Amino acid sequence: MIYLDNSATTKQYPQVTEIMVKCMEEDFGNPSSLYQLGVDSEKILKEARKNITCGADYRAVFTSGGTEADNMAVLGTAKAMKRSGNRIVTTAVEHPAVLECCKRLEQQGFDVVKAGVDRNCRLDMDQLREAINDETILVTVMHVNNEAGTIMPIREIKEVMAAKKAPGLLHCDAVQSFGKLPLPQDADLISLSGHKIYGPKGSGALLIRNGKGPSGKKIDVPPFIIGGGQESGMRSGTENVAAIAGIGKAAEIITKSRKAEMERIGSLRELLRRTLTEELEDIVINSPEEIGEEPGMCCPVLLSVTFRGTRGEVLLHTLEQDGIYVSTGSACSSNKKGQSHVLQAMGLSDKDIEGTIRFSLGRYNTEEDILFAAEKTIEAVKRFRRLGSFR
Repeated sequence: MIYLDNSATTKQYPQVTEIMVKCMEEDFGNPSSLYQLGVDSEKILKEARKNITCGADYRAVFTSGGTEADNMAVLGTAKAMKRSGNRIVTTAVEHPAVLECCKRLEQQGFDVVKAGVDRNCRLDMDQLREAINDETILVTVMHVNNEAGTIMPIREIKEVMAAKKAPGLLHCDAVQSFGKLPLPQDADLISLSGHKIYGPKGSGALLIRNGKGPSGKKIDVPPFIIGGGQESGMRSGTENVAAIAGIGKAAEIITKSRKAEMERIGSLRELLRRTLTEELEDIVINSPEEIGEEPGMCCPVLLSVTFRGTRGEVLLHTLEQDGIYVSTGSACSSNKKGQSHVLQAMGLSDKDIEGTIRFSLGRYNTEEDILFAAEKTIEAVKRFRRLGSFR
């Protein structure tokens, strides 16, 4: 099997599975209990919290995943700061977990403004500057786009907020960047997900920056789930110790070898891009060509390609027959009718969207994997074009 859909989910590290099994079989105490079994579970949570914050000045609230963290950040900030203003600024290419929250807030009377992007999903900063004003209570922008891989200018956005005297907070969905790029420490709130970093599904975190926000008050959002007051009152319900131990272990592993691993994966991504472009005509690379860590570049793990004269869904299932797994876009949007809102915002035509494939590489991929996947992709595209399958 050659798995090239790591932006959808990742295979757990063996060490993650090992520590989760140990928690289930041995360290199964309730972290709120006062006896030693509970104290041991609380220690596991503390260790995971340290790993997930990467030594940065944030406190972590563990959640059920990136979606809950996004909801907590967006809806919570709007509720907490509604007396300071009415505007929420985001982009047209955010994850549905953010866009659906913004849609709900708009229905409640908030003024939601979406900035656009260019052909390679680079943020239109002129539109963003125009949108941010002294009524802006929240700016929510992802760190790495989940379909194009484009890195967004988080620090520059924070500078614009300060220049415009926006009283609000900056939220960054870092689900696709965590473990691949440095933590975007200019953000006040950061959403993370466990299953994108070789950890367990059903695990995530919202990182809240320690210190004060633009208003001079401590940065905080109201609890999303209330009850027993776990997670320092931020998320009630007995903590899922096994899942939290899993995401903590995954964060520890992925951050230790991040730079070297991104260099390796980046070279594989470049090998794939070069092979496809040299062997096939009439294809379009939608991701930024340059890979790296700076805004406007592409995160090393991701490559979006339009194969004109094909249908992406047909190509996906053809590659699957050879044990190669890719996607046509975000897995979180694949069960909805209509085409990718990200590719639409980037200006792709309907036909080009229909012929687009997303390759997302990971730690278990090798050079042999990439060469085989490229070979089979080239064969399939040429065959479809000869058959005239795209009508």
